[in-house]
Amino acid sequence: MITMTEYQIWTEKYRPTEFSDVVGQENIIERISAFVDSRQIPHLMFAGPAGCGKSTISIIIAKKLFGSNWRQNFLELNSSDERGINVIRSKVKDFARTKSVGNIPYKIIFLDEADALTADAQNALRRTMESYSNSCRFFLSCNYSSKIIEPLQSRCCVFRFKTISDESIKKRLDLIIGMEKVSADSDAIDAICKLSEGDIRKAINILQTAAINTKNITEKAIYDVASIAEPKEVKNMLEISLKGNFLEARKILNNMILKDGICGQDIIKQIMQQIYSIDLTEKEKVNLIEKVGEFEFRINQGGNEQIQLESLLAQFALFRKE
Repeated sequence: MITMTEYQIWTEKYRPTEFSDVVGQENIIERISAFVDSRQIPHLMFAGPAGCGKSTISIIIAKKLFGSNWRQNFLELNSSDERGINVIRSKVKDFARTKSVGNIPYKIIFLDEADALTADAQNALRRTMESYSNSCRFFLSCNYSSKIIEPLQSRCCVFRFKTISDESIKKRLDLIIGMEKVSADSDAIDAICKLSEGDIRKAINILQTAAINTKNITEKAIYDVASIAEPKEVKNMLEISLKGNFLEARKILNNMILKDGICGQDIIKQIMQQIYSIDLTEKEKVNLIEKVGEFEFRINQGGNEQIQLESLLAQFALFRKE
């Protein structure tokens, strides 16, 4: 059991400190390493899903360039919290106009979640990047590059990150498991990869949460800490409803919602995933997916989750009879 004094955020503890430690983004690392080696860094924009290494690579660049002085020369702002024009006019300008510490003639300003900046802030940033290009480099990180105005994109060298593959996530998890002296069976690791959906930060957090309770991590432990129903249970519920046994399927559903505390949005996502593994024709799967989409929309519009999911199972039962 991990004690409270030993507890810490593993995503920070095991954040890569070298380019060679970053997994899943080898093509991007190769090009960025060339910039760092030449000491000629342009403005950069990192676009990609959450947990794929955008912030980590930015910090590694700063450490490689500035060494022990990297904190004095690196300003990180989260644009989702500080997204207005006043942030650009005050914090960004104040940092950009001061001289860097060390041999590198410029500083780095890292704007995380830059796609959350308001339109006015982005337009103000455009002029700021031009005015302080000799003394500062701007790194913009975003999930959706389409939300960044074209003038900003044209001023940056754009790198598009991809989701981390299951193989790369397993490689990192194996390293952490070995260093933390815990054990996890292959089914547990597969479950983490499936739940994380390419987000390595989420994968490490799931592993950490499971390791707090036990050093022998199983697939069941992973689904318990993630508050997600086991796929076998969801698949069983669907198969029972498709056989026309609505009341038995409803009982399984109510156990998930009331006993296990799983939210309706998560259940309907798992139903969607399990439809592909059920022995049905392509046409039948298409019809079921259409029904799932309809009821997912109803839940998003404020419908009662339990009532809507029960209604969906009733539709499945009627579908098989038809």
